[in-house]
Amino acid sequence: MFGVIISGRPVLTEPQTISQAQFAFTIPSIPAFSHIVVFLLPGTTLPDGTAAAVYAQLPGSTEFKLLGAIANEKPSAIFKVNNKAGGPAGGGLGDEDAMVDEGVASPAGSAVPDLALGISVEPAQQVAANLDQKKAQETAAAAVPTTGLELVRRGQNTATTKVLAQKIIQNCYGFLTSWGTGDTVPLKAFQAWWTKFEHKMDVDPEFLERSD
Repeated sequence: MFGVIISGRPVLTEPQTISQAQFAFTIPSIPAFSHIVVFLLPGTTLPDGTAAAVYAQLPGSTEFKLLGAIANEKPSAIFKVNNKAGGPAGGGLGDEDAMVDEGVASPAGSAVPDLALGISVEPAQQVAANLDQKKAQETAAAAVPTTGLELVRRGQNTATTKVLAQKIIQNCYGFLTSWGTGDTVPLKAFQAWWTKFEHKMDVDPEFLERSD
């Protein structure tokens, strides 16, 4: 009933039959790819009131994630299976960008696990509800504000940088004013300060933290 296309590879048209309504393709992960096309074979139609939900189990993962779906009114769709890939992917029914997490890389020298693609013929209403839930979860995840801890850390980093900059300026000002009380300071004075400052940083990088 179903076919799968991956750019640069032969078309896959013979899935493993899990049940009368469930089918699976095992797809080698090498060479790497980022998109999968799933389609109904010519002359094939789904039972009335049903749609074909498309799931993927990425290398390194133990769960199947819903990518999207195809149906008689939309017999093909492109699904993105790599977050690092650019460009949109038409995820079939109810989904314009079926993006899932990239699989976990295998250690050097070990075999890269295959990608498992599952297709399940389910009631159309159930598929639509699952796609709506998926989209809502993705929207909610994208809208999650920065956590309080991250805000605190960001504030601490900003404060630390500001204090450090103030101490550098104070150190420079204290050194340059030792050259006189006039408004004009010779360039060699700044050059002397910079040389001395760099030497202090090399010898004792934390000296500014102890400065008042």
